[in-house]
Amino acid sequence: MLELNQVNLQYRTLMENNIEKSGGRAAILIVEDEASIARLMSLHLRAAGYSTHVCEDGDSALEALRDGSWRLVVLDRMLPGANGMKILRWIKNSASKAQLPVLMVTALGMSSERVQGLNEGADDYLPKPFEPDELVARVKALLRRSRVVESGITNMKNSIQLDPDVPVVFEGKTRVELRPLEYKLLKLLMEKPGKTRDREYLLDHVWGRDVFVEARTVDVTVKRLRKAMDQLGRKECIETVRSMGYRFVLPRE
Repeated sequence: MLELNQVNLQYRTLMENNIEKSGGRAAILIVEDEASIARLMSLHLRAAGYSTHVCEDGDSALEALRDGSWRLVVLDRMLPGANGMKILRWIKNSASKAQLPVLMVTALGMSSERVQGLNEGADDYLPKPFEPDELVARVKALLRRSRVVESGITNMKNSIQLDPDVPVVFEGKTRVELRPLEYKLLKLLMEKPGKTRDREYLLDHVWGRDVFVEARTVDVTVKRLRKAMDQLGRKECIETVRSMGYRFVLPRE
């Protein structure tokens, strides 16, 4: 890990050599309270051609998320103010930000911590200490993946859509009414096409953490959802991933 004075020197060198290539490139929000690490991240991401903005606490990060347009968030877990998990949940539960890729970077390297972050919706996880080149590589991979998903949804003919006001799914002129839980489940799965959600995650985000229901309830609701989607001829879009959970896959044209 580079010392702060080394980072400052490298940053000044980049500025002087004019190799910040942020114009028109993806804007990345860095949420990190350690100044040296935040500067290191910003230095290398800008050198790779991205624009960056740093927030040093969770509250300012939430404000930046509400006001700004970002392509990716690099998020530390342990923060003053709102912690990283709270910010992650806010992003993934937001109607306008749920598709925003989140790379969690944290010193909490235990597998249980990584699993929790991924189950809450993090798109990737990078433990500290890390090599700057790996950070840049993971950011590039996440941005490529998000562009593929966005392109697939935009170009898909007669795409499946959810009515934002009532529990209805439709494709073209065909509309199918859903039960509220089926609607919430489908909405959650469609937010990340191709991403598998385990039953515990679905229980927490569809039924809520304060409601006790058995994991089998998810299977029953998925069965009903598939029956409803069959009216669109799209029941195959709700896919079972053996021993893991469920995911939404784009229709095969």
